[in-house]
Amino acid sequence: MSVKVLFLLTFHWFTYLNNSFKLDYGIFCVFVVRLNRSITLNIGDKTIANDTRSARDRDKTIMNERIRSKEVRLIDEKGTNHGVVPTSKALAMAEEADLDLVLMSPNQAPPVAKILDYGKYKYELAKKAKEAKKKQKTVEVKEVKVRYKIDTHDYEVRIKSVRKFIAQGNKVKIVVMLRGREMQHSNLAFDLANRFLTDLADDPVQLEKKPQLEGRNVTLYLAPQS
Repeated sequence: MSVKVLFLLTFHWFTYLNNSFKLDYGIFCVFVVRLNRSITLNIGDKTIANDTRSARDRDKTIMNERIRSKEVRLIDEKGTNHGVVPTSKALAMAEEADLDLVLMSPNQAPPVAKILDYGKYKYELAKKAKEAKKKQKTVEVKEVKVRYKIDTHDYEVRIKSVRKFIAQGNKVKIVVMLRGREMQHSNLAFDLANRFLTDLADDPVQLEKKPQLEGRNVTLYLAPQS
């Protein structure tokens, strides 16, 4: 409930009492001012406390007073390794440098801690993660379907598509389709799949899965050469 709504409800309540019992209006004003101030302060304190708690919960980094280990393997802000020192001493050094003491390898015994500017450290981590994400490329599996009775022109079109997909960094699944009684000629479908392999032998292509029968189709999986 907002302060404004509570104020209006209190006002109407006081008006009712005033009409019934002739209360002093000055008392009402003092009461409402104090109530308003109390509600505002309580709501404000609660909001600040919740925001601080939420930020702390979101950040799982073990640093400063959160460090429970009695000793740490300390690296200062200049990269100097001080070896194993009491955590209290490491905290004092961080405070003297107006920096933070952050556990870098909390699972080691004793854990490795570094003196650094945590705000700058988080910014650099976020920046690196963003750059790494940009460099990541989603690898798709492109499908090229053919019939085992394919003519020369259509075959050239299909193998050109395979080369294009591989050049784009994608994987390729070649599907030689067999229908009905064509299953009796599955050997011809395997011959066609192997023909692709032969014709792509000099291309930057590697075999991921050799030709195999999947349901009613013969499939072949190719990938860019790593």
